[in-house]
Amino acid sequence: MTESDRERAVEGWIWNENVRPFLALLARYAGYDFDGTDWQAVELGLEATDDEHLDRRYSYPLVGSDHRLEVHLAQAVGGDEVSVRVAGTANPELLLRADTLISAFATRFVH
Repeated sequence: MTESDRERAVEGWIWNENVRPFLALLARYAGYDFDGTDWQAVELGLEATDDEHLDRRYSYPLVGSDHRLEVHLAQAVGGDEVSVRVAGTANPELLLRADTLISAFATRFVH
């Protein structure tokens, strides 16, 4: 990954219950098949995170046929939010899609 690719990122927060569908859709855009094994790794990795400390974030690569993304996640202390940062692509369309997903999954949908 080049330095310029690392600098291009989108970030925000999403609700904890939306982490799995967020990652599944983002992976699909990257050309990666996010499955149950991936989710188990992320779920376990999220347990020790803390959004108030940069060194306590969990990073998960989504290496697909189309793109390589690095997703950084951290749970909010005392909250239901998860901070998200998506980096690793210079593709403006993919960055826009990631930003849109973050906005959408920061919303709680009424059933």
